Order: sequence, then C-alpha cells, then structure tokens
Amino acid sequence: MLTKKETKEVIDRLLRQYPDAKAGLNFSTPFELLIATILSAQCTDAQVNKTTAVLFKEYKTPEDFLKLSEEELGEMIKSCGFYKNKSKNILATCRLLVEKFNGQVPNTLEELMTLPGVGRKTANVVISNAFNIPAIAVDTHVFRVSNRIGIANSNNVFDTEKDLMENIDREMWSKAHHLLIFHGRKICKARNPLCHECPVADLCEYYKEKIGGRKEG
Repeated sequence: MLTKKETKEVIDRLLRQYPDAKAGLNFSTPFELLIATILSAQCTDAQVNKTTAVLFKEYKTPEDFLKLSEEELGEMIKSCGFYKNKSKNILATCRLLVEKFNGQVPNTLEELMTLPGVGRKTANVVISNAFNIPAIAVDTHVFRVSNRIGIANSNNVFDTEKDLMENIDREMWSKAHHLLIFHGRKICKARNPLCHECPVADLCEYYKEKIGGRKEG
C-alpha cells in the first residue's frame, strides 16, 4: 500500500486532472439528494437526473411523496431500474422521516442508516454532499480505483473506506471521493484502464505489476 505522502501526491495530481470533480446528482435540498441517491443504485447519474427533474417539480418533501402509492411512484421512477423495490423503500423512508425526524433528513451516519434503502454508501454521500461533513462513500469506482492504485488494500467496501480515511487527510475525504469516481469513469476503467493516459501511473501498484510482468515475460 502507498505511504501517506504518496497518497497525498496521488490526490494532488487527480485534483489537477479533475479540478471540477463534484457530485453527479442534481439536488437542491438534503431530502432531494437522499431520494436521488436511493434511485442511483445500479443506475447512472444522468438517468436519475432526468427522472428527478420531473419528479422534484411536484414532490419536494416526505409529505409530498406520501400522497403517492407504491405503484404511482414506481411508474414515475421506472426508468431508474428496480423501481418496485426503490418505490417501497422511498415511501418507507419518507414515513420514517415524518414520524421520527420531524420531516427532516438526519445528518449523522447512524441515523441515516436506519432509513429503508439507505446503506453506508448512501449515508456517506448525503452527509458529505448535503451537510458538508467529511466522508468517503465507497462505490464501485472508488473501490476499484483506490485498491488498484494502492491507496487502499482491501477486498471489501468497509475496510476500503477505513484505509482511505486513514491515508487521506480528513479535509480531503469528500473531494477525494469525487476525484476517484471521475478517474474511474474517465481513465481507470474497469475492463480496459487507460494506463498510458494516467497522471498517477508511476505511483500505481497495478501499473507497476502490469509493466513488471511484461518485462519478466
């Protein structure tokens, strides 16, 4: 695994590569981000944004959503996939927000994770982007890129998050999350990473092994 100094260099270079890295989901309130993040499971941000652009015009609060049946909401979010399960979870979450949190989205990881359909990744996205609390949400891009480069060394999401929190300065956690996502989408792709275009190739453990293996062969 890379040292903290090497990790800082990786983050600094990615920051120069992607100065505009930020959340891909459109939202204007913590509640909207919560709903958008639930919808984003196994769906692209672009598709979620198309859906919420229509949805949030009329339904802006938990109380608004609770006027809908599961079937009605399901029809509205069908294009995001897994719409039956998402509809059920969203309405159950809205009910709990009204009953337990006075209609407001809580700003702690523990409370957010009590909401139906909200796991650790979703909770971290919300506290980071809606409340500006430092957090690292580990999605598929963050997991793949961080372990490939060597700023994490784990085969599961939770331990990857712990590695990143230890190796990256706290004030950079949220930004690092976006940088790693951008890098995963644009260069460090799942099947064919564009190592020849990568600004951190000389620090990357995956690249060193790949090149080393070729030389040995």
